[in-house]
Amino acid sequence: MRDWLRERMSGRPLWMNALLVFSAYMAFVYVPWDLFVKPVLVDEEVWFGVRFHGWTAKLLTLPHWFVYAAGAYGFWRMRPWMWPWASVYTGQVAIGMLVWPIVYQGGIGGLAAGIVSFAVFGSLTVALWRARERFERPAVPLSERYGGWAVVTGASAGIGSEFARRFAREGLPVVLAARREDRLKDLATELEREHGVETRAVAVDLAAADGADRLAEAVADLDVGVVVNNAGFGYAGAFAKLDTARLRDMVQLNCLAPVVLTSRLLPRLLERGRGAVIVVGSIAGNQPLPLHGVYGATKAFDRLFGESLWGELRGSGVDALVLEPGSTTSEFHQVAGELPHAGAPAADVVRTALDALGQQPSVIHGWGNWIRAVLAARLLPRSWQALVAKGVIERQTPEGLR
Repeated sequence: MRDWLRERMSGRPLWMNALLVFSAYMAFVYVPWDLFVKPVLVDEEVWFGVRFHGWTAKLLTLPHWFVYAAGAYGFWRMRPWMWPWASVYTGQVAIGMLVWPIVYQGGIGGLAAGIVSFAVFGSLTVALWRARERFERPAVPLSERYGGWAVVTGASAGIGSEFARRFAREGLPVVLAARREDRLKDLATELEREHGVETRAVAVDLAAADGADRLAEAVADLDVGVVVNNAGFGYAGAFAKLDTARLRDMVQLNCLAPVVLTSRLLPRLLERGRGAVIVVGSIAGNQPLPLHGVYGATKAFDRLFGESLWGELRGSGVDALVLEPGSTTSEFHQVAGELPHAGAPAADVVRTALDALGQQPSVIHGWGNWIRAVLAARLLPRSWQALVAKGVIERQTPEGLR
């Protein structure tokens, strides 16, 4: 834990780490106390050096919380949107620190205090303005970062095919694995023509007991650098109405196949000293999911498996990540037996994954999905989570399967 924290803090100068700690303290300690504990009669907020009291101050606590929470997250992840907004906010603080003592304290002492405070916060404003390059670190191409071949399961459609396209665009040769050989060959032709990379199509059913072993043997002669465990499917409906054989296949494909394939390939990644393992989970794995219960359970398995790998592999040169998308534009809804509903573009989901790879153990695509999957799961009782989730899934499930 100490080594990980030291690593996370080493990418920023000391003054920026101090701002990170301050933002986290304000977001998670002081502002919640100010909002929920501090009496309204004595509450006070300051914007641009102007004081607000009572209920007005309480309401203005909310944007303060948002600013500090965004600052803590932005500094921790060094997000590009921190420039110029961090310096803009610090600039208004500098103005406030100049105005406050002059207006409310007065005299030479107030003027001197205002000038000194303005100089301190003005210096931070300038430093943040000049830190643009720190927030816009150039991305290292995946071909340089990991090298070797990328193995993508479930590559015939949706998220899998978009992973393959992204890897090919960045110069990685790609192994395309799925059941439908015709689609794999079409995608392989596209990648070779548009990006000039090598491909290998492996038609394999990973829901079969020996499927993952067969895929591992099919790539035994390749220098594998990236493994994407994407193959999987859902199966919607009341549990008592679902087919036992299909449930068995879903557990095999969603859980056992990634375990076996990763077990076969990970030692080779560790031996070469660099690589990546991505496990495609789902926000469904964060809460009980009536009418999709077994699918949600398989994705909870994937999440814990992948996050545990992340913890084990720290410092090995091999990155691990769990990608947790919400509804995505793909064949998933049709295969799962759901009613059609909107989803995020698969290319956007893949972009989220690769931006987070090497930075964190798991990532949820989209803030709306994060709120539903994480914030609600932490705030609501489990019974409420199950009932709310059931109401959502019912609207996506044909009446005869409810």
